[in-house]
Amino acid sequence: MIYKVFYQKSKEQNPKREQTHSLYIEAESEVIARQLVEENTPYNIEFLQLLEGNHLEYEKENADFTLTEF
Repeated sequence: MIYKVFYQKSKEQNPKREQTHSLYIEAESEVIARQLVEENTPYNIEFLQLLEGNHLEYEKENADFTLTEF
């Protein structure tokens, strides 16, 4: 499954929508996706969104879609 992870680059600052970034990760579950990001980055994860079907196809066509590997 592919997840879109919304995050802030630092855990020490208050989250601001304007500073939210995203990455795409492939994992078997949301829990594993969160663990991979938390173990390999200093990011403050805001939200994980499962991408499937038409939504996944849209993201692949219209965004900077690159799967992040750790």
